[in-house]
Amino acid sequence: MLKIRLQRLGRKNDPHFKLIVTPSTYKPKTHKFIEDLGFYNAKAGKNEFKGDRVKYWISVGAQVSPTVHNFLVAQNLVEGKKKNVLPKKSITKIKKELKKK
Repeated sequence: MLKIRLQRLGRKNDPHFKLIVTPSTYKPKTHKFIEDLGFYNAKAGKNEFKGDRVKYWISVGAQVSPTVHNFLVAQNLVEGKKKNVLPKKSITKIKKELKKK
């Protein structure tokens, strides 16, 4: 299965990300990928994605990571709602926080 996901580049405290298409079996830090689809600069807040190629890979059957999905929805490249990428708090964690207060 193919995945469209971000690959971290850049130095410490200076994150840059590349949008890539890669098999899901490859680890995130492996620098092997099928195609480079754009970039995201986290500090500057700039992103540039090749919309036609992203749509092509989605039509072929590539799965999109939740963070990339949110970027594509924000740029109107994909229809739908944004996904929550933050973990949900469990009831036990909430109870512990209330007891501490």
